[in-house]
Amino acid sequence: MKEQIQEASMKVSMAEKIGYSMGDGSANLVFQMMMMFQLFFYTDVFGIKATAAGMILLVARIFDAFVDPMVGILSDRTETRWGKYRPWVLWTALPFAVFFILAFSTPDLGERGKILYAGATYIILMSIYSFNNTPYSSIGGVMTSDIKERTSIASVRFVTATIATFVVQGLTLPLVTKFGQGNAPKGWHITIALFAIIGFGLMIITFFSCKERIKPVKNQKTSVKQDFHDLVGSRPWKAMFVLTIFLFTTLAMWGSSMSYYFKYVVDKQSLYDFLSTLGLTVSATGGIGQSILDAFGLIVKSDLSNVFAVGFSLFNMAGQLVTLVGVILLSGWLSGLFGKRNVFIVCLAFTALFTSMFFVVGSKSITAIFIINLLKSLSYAPTIPLLWAMMGDVADYNEWQYNRRATGFTFAGIVFALKAGLGVGGAICGKILDNFGFVANAPQQLNSSIVGIRLTSSLIPAVTFAIGVLALFFYPISKKSNQNMQKELTIRRGTTK
Repeated sequence: MKEQIQEASMKVSMAEKIGYSMGDGSANLVFQMMMMFQLFFYTDVFGIKATAAGMILLVARIFDAFVDPMVGILSDRTETRWGKYRPWVLWTALPFAVFFILAFSTPDLGERGKILYAGATYIILMSIYSFNNTPYSSIGGVMTSDIKERTSIASVRFVTATIATFVVQGLTLPLVTKFGQGNAPKGWHITIALFAIIGFGLMIITFFSCKERIKPVKNQKTSVKQDFHDLVGSRPWKAMFVLTIFLFTTLAMWGSSMSYYFKYVVDKQSLYDFLSTLGLTVSATGGIGQSILDAFGLIVKSDLSNVFAVGFSLFNMAGQLVTLVGVILLSGWLSGLFGKRNVFIVCLAFTALFTSMFFVVGSKSITAIFIINLLKSLSYAPTIPLLWAMMGDVADYNEWQYNRRATGFTFAGIVFALKAGLGVGGAICGKILDNFGFVANAPQQLNSSIVGIRLTSSLIPAVTFAIGVLALFFYPISKKSNQNMQKELTIRRGTTK
């Protein structure tokens, strides 16, 4: 009876799940922009060389090595009437929005000044990201200990995250073109300011929506040294750390390179013809539908000047729609049948396979390019909520093994791995492009440059995805062991109150 009461108290309403998910919608307005467009913005808008831009992304990771553990330590030791982690979402909401705008601004500076400005704003933005996203992610680990509820929270969270990703990947370039009217820096500034305002509002909603239910073990002594010892000794945490680094290295590399892929590799006339069949080009009849699309910059002009923006946006939006369907319909169902780890392994392996196909598809085969993307997106979709749901399981595993709980510190290491992957992926992409002779905004790229773009959008990310698959074989928490662990933890928590 006591266990049943405790299980009932761990149920989370749909309103709270949706409110919590708003925070990830906000974070993804920033994260997706960084992953998809930061390197492209630095090279093709701000005018920084590809290698220097890549180094900015990589050097910031040195600061993260100090910032992320500190955030975990501080948030685990925060005591307020709102809980440990919720206050950080509120405190960081405004500076997060401000530095988001600054990181995509283009002050008139010399080459060295641009590098210093870009480096400073990027490092500060990523530091604020840590102070916001580590506590935010930790909230998901303490809202409930119920396995199904935790997966449900993660699924709802990533529905909102996918919608935000859809907006960023699908509307950024058309809005930049629309707002800029030929002035790219102006278009970027207005677009980012709009996203920043929306992101600020979503963070506030999250703060007022959720509740922290799982508390640390009663009379638990706070020890940073012990936190490090527990984390380093945790086999599932180490497996998730390696997975996360390679996963986000891949996503950042592939996301960055696809901007160049569509701008410099895909045949523009073939892309125009494909978009024309979908009614996304200027027509004599016009109509209200075309007017609405044109308001968002999603109609290709007759001179093909924005065919890259519209084509790449449609490519991203189609992928995200399939991802959204996959998250909603497949993630919870598949993990319930086969367990999180097994679903992650199979789906990530198929993702690697479809990613590799971008190397062989022809630049004029637009339909094939879109089909491969849809297959890749559907394969990857079920894994999206599972990463963070599994991290909540890791926090439970550490509590079960060491009788100590440090949720914030556990998630801090993964947020560091996430941002390390973001930096490493961008740096690899920038370095390879530079070595293969890439020249920003050149009307005609060298054949070697085209090969470099193709490699960073296909075979290289396929290999790094595959390394992530291997890491999952060292993750020991199966469906059955997780169920047994949760039962024992429920008894322990009930006897320590």
